[in-house]
Amino acid sequence: MSKDSLRKIIHIDMDCFFAAVEMRDNPALRSVPMAVGGSPQKRGVIATCNYHAREFGIHSAMASSKALKLCPDLKIIPGSMDKYILESRKIRSIFSEFTELVEPLSLDEAYLDVSSSKAFGGSATLVAEEIRKKVFEKTGLTASAGVAPNKFLAKVASDWNKPNGLFVLTPKLIPSFMLSLKVKKIPGVGKVTEKKLNRIDIFTCKDLQEKKIEILESHFGKFGKVLKERSFGIDNRNVVTEYPRKSLSIERTFACDLTSLECKEKVPQLISDLCGRLQLFKKKKGSDDLYISKFFVKLKYEDFKKMSYEKSHSFPFYESLWREKDISLPLYEYLNDQFERALSKSPKKIRLMGVGVRFGRQEMNYDNFSFNQLELFTKDLN
Repeated sequence: MSKDSLRKIIHIDMDCFFAAVEMRDNPALRSVPMAVGGSPQKRGVIATCNYHAREFGIHSAMASSKALKLCPDLKIIPGSMDKYILESRKIRSIFSEFTELVEPLSLDEAYLDVSSSKAFGGSATLVAEEIRKKVFEKTGLTASAGVAPNKFLAKVASDWNKPNGLFVLTPKLIPSFMLSLKVKKIPGVGKVTEKKLNRIDIFTCKDLQEKKIEILESHFGKFGKVLKERSFGIDNRNVVTEYPRKSLSIERTFACDLTSLECKEKVPQLISDLCGRLQLFKKKKGSDDLYISKFFVKLKYEDFKKMSYEKSHSFPFYESLWREKDISLPLYEYLNDQFERALSKSPKKIRLMGVGVRFGRQEMNYDNFSFNQLELFTKDLN
């Protein structure tokens, strides 16, 4: 008996979560196209929108200005993150009634492993139905759910009967279900990867199943093996209750494009904000054995091209640098140097600046710890 045949995974996905909260609190918004997002005058983007708005082609991450062109009557609400976090906590408290194995993906969706749950005689389908019922009773919001033997299929299933639906994929249904499933449903297959698959005549999971693994790996590297496994509905990933943080960063999008000189004036505050977040983070449980492996800066130019600059270091949190009350000055010396180089590379104006660190985790002899520094390098992300 396979591992998957023994597992029962539920994927819960709230229906247009932010927008649903706003419509609940203001019923007048239910009958009009509406979205939660930033101001179109300040380069805002859409966080989410209701189903009326989606009929016009509006979707998450779309520029608010473009959304208004598609639907001039669109009502854009600035939103309230505190309110959404409160609702998310209520929802997660319901999950915990059925299992401790909960993997939140965001405020509005999560995986639940209910393989060992005794509720409803061990029926994952009945557990999912009960969760959806309790979520509505406690928050007035609807949720869609998918039930399957693994995370990949549970996520696909939760989208099958949206909104406010439930879809169950039992092990016996999987082989026939996979044959017609579009490859774009596989996590990691975005528009670029989908086009690459289409160019070698792969449109469905059946097409993937029939392609030799050598061909897939020649086009997609290690991801080729993942694609092959997913095409048969195979996913051995466990539900992970806590992910180690891999990076921490700050980004700022400007209302108007700035010159390099104007951007230099923004650097101190940007780095100061990052330092503040670092100080808070190093107080959290689990940060003791981390070290900062890289510092990086990111720029997005007026033509939307991106550039990132990274510099590798090995400063563990226990070093004196991180025990200082104010770490802005030492960090500034490293990061300002990178910004200086980045801003001198192009005469184009800049719409976004970002700065951050990447973390590493390793077992080491602290007494013999040494400092390492690698040369600055650049990446053209386009």
